[in-house]
Amino acid sequence: MIEYCVDDGIATLTWNVTDRPMNVINQVSAEAFGVAVERAIADERVKGIIITSDRREFVAGGDLQLILNIKTAEESMSITHRLSATLRTLERSPKPFVAAINGSALGGGLEICLACHRRIVADNPKIELGLPEVTLGLLPAAGGTQRLPRMIGIKHALPFLTEGRRLNPQAALKAGLVDEIVPATTLRERAREWLLAEGALHVVKPWDEKAFKFPGGAVQTSGVQQIFAGIAGQTLAKTQGIYPAPEAILACIYDGCQVDIDSGLKIEQRHFARLAISVTTKNLIRTKFFSIGEANRLARRPKEIPTRSFRKVGVLGAGMMGAGVAHVSAVAGLDVVLLDVSVESAKKGKSYSEKILSKQVANGRMDLETRDRILARVLPTDDYSMLSDCDIVIEAVFEDRQVKAETTRRAEAVLPDDAIFASNTSTLPITSLASASKRPHQFVGLHFFSPVEKMPLVEVIRGESTGDAAIAHAMDFVKLLRKTPILVGDCHSFYANRAFGRLPYEAMILLQEGVCPNLVENAARQAGMPMPTLALVDEFSIELLYKVLKQNRADQGDSYVEQGQDAVLVAMVEKSGRLGRKNGKGFYDYTPDGKRTLWPDLAQHFPTSTVQPSLEEVTKRLMYVQSVEAARCVSEGIVTPKDADVGSLLGWGFPAALGGAISQIDTIGAEQFVAECDRMAQIYGERFEVPAQLREMAACGERYVA
Repeated sequence: MIEYCVDDGIATLTWNVTDRPMNVINQVSAEAFGVAVERAIADERVKGIIITSDRREFVAGGDLQLILNIKTAEESMSITHRLSATLRTLERSPKPFVAAINGSALGGGLEICLACHRRIVADNPKIELGLPEVTLGLLPAAGGTQRLPRMIGIKHALPFLTEGRRLNPQAALKAGLVDEIVPATTLRERAREWLLAEGALHVVKPWDEKAFKFPGGAVQTSGVQQIFAGIAGQTLAKTQGIYPAPEAILACIYDGCQVDIDSGLKIEQRHFARLAISVTTKNLIRTKFFSIGEANRLARRPKEIPTRSFRKVGVLGAGMMGAGVAHVSAVAGLDVVLLDVSVESAKKGKSYSEKILSKQVANGRMDLETRDRILARVLPTDDYSMLSDCDIVIEAVFEDRQVKAETTRRAEAVLPDDAIFASNTSTLPITSLASASKRPHQFVGLHFFSPVEKMPLVEVIRGESTGDAAIAHAMDFVKLLRKTPILVGDCHSFYANRAFGRLPYEAMILLQEGVCPNLVENAARQAGMPMPTLALVDEFSIELLYKVLKQNRADQGDSYVEQGQDAVLVAMVEKSGRLGRKNGKGFYDYTPDGKRTLWPDLAQHFPTSTVQPSLEEVTKRLMYVQSVEAARCVSEGIVTPKDADVGSLLGWGFPAALGGAISQIDTIGAEQFVAECDRMAQIYGERFEVPAQLREMAACGERYVA
């Protein structure tokens, strides 16, 4: 667990948590580390101590499963106190400690380093150093909120603590988080050298000296007070008050940095204990860490299928989606055949990638040689024979069955026998599209989200005839692109578009009912959605939803049932020519510099009622309707509860504080959620009716996600 070795007066404490995939801090390892520190301090042979690791990382942070299991604040205090006390013993030791940072030091791992008298890191740009606890609803519990401000100043420490920034060694040195960067091969030797030559002169931390002053000013100074006021306002605007960790971190720093460090550490412990038992924190850990981690590890990939490597990909259609897929494929190191109806159209698709990469060059994030090497991988063409040696082909043409069928037939005529054919359709069932294929067992859905280069989620969709090998290899491909795949069953619009689609539709129904547009927009934003809903509709195009409406009417014919949002879409597109941000006119008016204001004539087309619903009621309608549809997808076997949560966070920005569209039901409680949905179904319609599976869960007090 913690290996102890003494050589010529220097003790080396080496982290090696063998029963976990990486070095983590839990009750056992924290206790072992504490014993080793005390042993080294008491050992008469020892003049100085090196703390390092035998694993790829230094220490990756706390054991999050342990946090999930915490039930009471008292339990939290007892768990975290050991490491905090050990680090205080370490930094007040008469013997110097050096952190020889051989790999990433995050969270508690960096807190160990901060307590040491010197920090030396290996020269490896892949190493990350930071305190990312805030991203999981927590705060550093072993002195991070107290030591970092005392080291680099409150102003400079705040972004690391409230935003969870991670730095590579060079940036960490510049920021003052580490003292030296040395080649990895000389890391321990340099640590030893410093201990023997200078260590004894640096055993008193600045904050333990009577004359200590905060770099950049104490909390009470006017400049720092202004910084706190500004960040507090920004934090509230960003979190809408539903994420308690940033506020708790600010309180730790504000209160803890006005007292001695021992009192500050107690303040930190109390705030951590409160966060550790909060539902928000557990939701964040469960979905953002564990569920997304499982998806990235391809937990649902068919296990018996060997992993496939990819060399060349064909992309059919060079519009925005096809161009985006071509771009991320080239960045991942694949050769890309970008095919469209003409070479000129294909070249326009390639120019999309050129713009992205050139912007990175201009920002100093990429050199010209790398840009040109990536662009050289993309071959624009109108010749289907160029697909003859592709490992996978992704169709990204118009959402038209006939166009897709013709594209499929022409591509399969030249593809190798073992190539995968994937459709990037966002709505049309894969089984129906695969009917045009001569090998439906190798036909799979790969639904990317727009813009492809920014959105991390890909739905891997299994049609009725899709084979396990196609699913496994499609997931291998998504992982190669550094995207997160979720496995989804086949149905119209699949999972993400089905569940997310309920949000803009409900917003439009509210508008049709006479609810004030500002009330609709404020409800979504304050609930934690990334942007107001009507503004979001403008972003991805009112015209797109209108085309979906027309397609549904055409597909279903006389059986089509008019929906509440249909009249709004018709009024906006057919009667007003307002297509969304793409033409500068949607629910909002847009200026050339991107500023938006609600369209003044909205009230003329959708008169506002004299009696308005409460903010709480509008919020419930917007948020619950997404979870009801997600629950239907789960009950139909379209998606698992965990993948449903992952898809909602990564696919459309569902508030992570709620854990996801399914975990929102767990957070509220199935019984209460069902009761509220029953009430709303009676008032607003059947879209709020819950599936039988959820009703049964409510009756039994069950949860979706353990």
